[in-house]
Formats: sequence, structure tokens, C-alpha cells
Amino acid sequence: MTPNNSMERLQSGPRRQSRWRSRSIIRQVLSVPNQLTMFRLLMLPFILIAMIYRWHDVALGLFLLAVITDVIDGIIARRLDQQTLLGAYLDPIADKLLLSSAFIVQALIGAIPWWLTILVLSRDLIILSTVLVVMLATETRNFPPSAFGKANTVVQAATIATVVLYNASQAVWTGQLLSVLIWVAAATTLASSAHYMTETMQRLNAHASDEGTDT
Repeated sequence: MTPNNSMERLQSGPRRQSRWRSRSIIRQVLSVPNQLTMFRLLMLPFILIAMIYRWHDVALGLFLLAVITDVIDGIIARRLDQQTLLGAYLDPIADKLLLSSAFIVQALIGAIPWWLTILVLSRDLIILSTVLVVMLATETRNFPPSAFGKANTVVQAATIATVVLYNASQAVWTGQLLSVLIWVAAATTLASSAHYMTETMQRLNAHASDEGTDT
């Protein structure tokens, strides 16, 4: 084997790894669940425009379509074993962008109280801040959703769906249901925030104890 051939093989190794990573990313992007998630992200501005301009029927249809695609992409990812690292990050980001922006818009048009929207946004800021602190202070990079967090997301989605339905139909029962969901959403938002903060403190204390043992 000549020196030139050896050098070419050494240089081709990183190139092959780079191509493999690129293909892996492309496969993740082209997977059906991630395509549905990106479709949901593309729908977001149209949903918000319909809400702001009070095209309530359009907003209701688009929001329900977004919810359906969210359910379908989760089923496909689990049933067909198409869960990816990209999807693990992209799906919750899409959900959070949709819910947070919908709360802001619905508060702007007076459909839900501002205090609830502030609670929802404050929870998101608390979670982002605590995740950042944990990542800076420890080597933890895994933040699985808790039962409290999942319940809160479901209640928030139900609240937005109900307010959009009420805007479109003005049915008495939807207004009554919305009045209940507003307080349930507030309670689950506070509970999930407190639970997340408690878990974060436990992780930081455990990390501090481990460091003290090692020294």
C-alpha cells in the first residue's frame, strides 16, 4: 500500500461519516411523523391569522386539523417504529408554539383572560430557565415529560379547542365548559410548574451529592 493510498483512506473516513450523518438527517426529515409535524408548523401562521381576524370557522377547522395531525404522527411514530431524535425535539416545539401563540392571540381578542395567558407563558419560561440551569450545572441532557406536564398540555389544548369552538358556534354549553377549563388549565399549569421545579432541585441536589462523594 502506497503512502498516497493510506492518506486517501484516512481522509475518506471522515467524509464517509459526514455523508452517513447527512443521510441519517435526511431520512429523519423525510419520515412521515416529522413531515406531519413540519406541516403543523407551516399551518401555524394561518391558524393565528384566522384567529386574529375572527374567521372563527376557518380557525376551528385549521386548529382541529393541527390536532389530528399531532395525534396521527404520534401513532405512526410508535406503531411503525419511526421515532427519531429530530422528532423528539421537533414535535414538542411545534406543540408549544401552537399553544403559546394561540393563548396570546385569544387573549388579544378578549376570548380568554390575560392572567391565564401570563400563567401559561410564565410556566414555559420557568421550564426553559430550569432546563438551561440543569444543562449548565450538570451533564444531564434528558428531560422526559412528566405526567403533570402531559396533563397540562392536554388541558391547555382542550381549552384552546373549546374557546375556538365557542367563538365559532356561540353555543351555551361551550361557554360553560370554557369557564371550567380556564380554572382547570390554571390549576394544572401551577401544579406542573411546581412539580418541574421540585424535580429540578432534586436533580441538582443529587448532582451535588455525587460530586461530594467523588471528592
